[in-house]
Amino acid sequence: MLRLAGSAVLAVAWIAPAWAEPETTSPSCYPTAGGALEICRSGGEPEGVLYAPPTCRFASGVQIVRLQARGAPGPLQAVFEAEPPRKDKRGKETCEPDLRATDPAIGASVRSGRLTEQLAGAMPPSAYRFWSGTTQTEARPTRRHRRGHRRREAEPAEIKPAAVAREGVGARDPMTVAGRDWAGDDYHYVFMIATEANEERRRHVLIQARTLDFEAFDVRQRSGGTEAAEWFPFGERKAETRGRRSRRSRSAEPPPLAPVLDEAGKPIVGNCTGEGFDVQGLVGSFSVVGQVYHYFYTDVLPSDCSEPPAKRRLGLYLRTSRDVTAEKAWSAPQTVIDVLPPDTLVRVGKAKGMERWAMAYSCFRPADAPGGPVADICLHYTADLSTASFKTLPLFAEPMGAARSPSYLALRSGGDGGGRYSRDGFFWMTDRYGNVDTPAAYPTKGGFLTWLDRFAPRSDGSVGSSLYGRPVYWSTWTVRRR
Repeated sequence: MLRLAGSAVLAVAWIAPAWAEPETTSPSCYPTAGGALEICRSGGEPEGVLYAPPTCRFASGVQIVRLQARGAPGPLQAVFEAEPPRKDKRGKETCEPDLRATDPAIGASVRSGRLTEQLAGAMPPSAYRFWSGTTQTEARPTRRHRRGHRRREAEPAEIKPAAVAREGVGARDPMTVAGRDWAGDDYHYVFMIATEANEERRRHVLIQARTLDFEAFDVRQRSGGTEAAEWFPFGERKAETRGRRSRRSRSAEPPPLAPVLDEAGKPIVGNCTGEGFDVQGLVGSFSVVGQVYHYFYTDVLPSDCSEPPAKRRLGLYLRTSRDVTAEKAWSAPQTVIDVLPPDTLVRVGKAKGMERWAMAYSCFRPADAPGGPVADICLHYTADLSTASFKTLPLFAEPMGAARSPSYLALRSGGDGGGRYSRDGFFWMTDRYGNVDTPAAYPTKGGFLTWLDRFAPRSDGSVGSSLYGRPVYWSTWTVRRR
């Protein structure tokens, strides 16, 4: 199936998933939520290919968002991290130099596309929305109002490719959530991770964009050399307005991106600095419960900043806000889980149909599990919506540094045929508030996961080291009361 191009083929597979293995044994289950629930997986659990990208593209962290209103061509929106756009002198899209499958410096752009409910198992046509390595001129603040009202918008800023990518202009690890639509805010907000450089040291910083249609976006930037943050349009246009060339002065550098601030006015940045791409922190998810925004993310423990990157343990943190449009929106971080193994990716959202949190995290199967200690995705539900309930979850077996857990989903798809699997950049389908959801085709399932496999054969059939062309898979899981 990886050799077959086109969404039509994948759409047929979505309707009748031929790759789902027949049910031959009883479901394999494990307890969660303090024993109140059990999560079950079996050979018949649906799985499939979400995206078999062309040889010059890849996708990671695919979040599928159910929108409030139906719009052409459908009610679902895919937002994901992708390769940086490259064009030759004639403006034709070209491949950049090969990117190894194990290279940590992936990304640098965000793509998005709309899809219908019936095509939830196939990646929709998409376009670049943000990318790094750009120079912006003539940026002006934009004023937009609710749909149905007269709207006045500023001219979009002109974007030109820069010879060298400018640090601080990043677009990695997008995390999408709706605005305060109960208070008249029609925007969706995309939070991303940028890299802040200071001489030889780098640090992750949280940045923010907004959109009404997932096609035109505004980014929050510093204005006029001050600390004030304003919304500026991100896009491309010719340097003429109504037939006349603009008289505004042009600058070689764009206004600095404005970091998201906490209630004390401090930027939300990673705990530790690093060299090159040895920086971590702030990747997670957003979830709205009771009109309160919950930002769950992992970051390096401050005590481990001096350790080599591969040995830096993580903590799970939570910040909350009641208004993501405010200048100083977010609370100070609260520690949810004290210690996690290095490089653990965590996504948290309100569980579908329950007053509980669902927590998915990267892990390895136990050594004595079928297939041995291969990479997988683990999952737990909390007993309630309190943050204290996370501390009682049995996440890993000892020794914790091995990141092995019996609470794995036993995902089958992908791999290189020799027992190696990659479950990188996983995300899941959410409602507009970032909470766990499923496509209409699977109403009884607990959720819908997506992940990138760096080891699976590329879409052109080759097995080289390149990340381009590697497939993104999807799967579901079942949760029930014990």
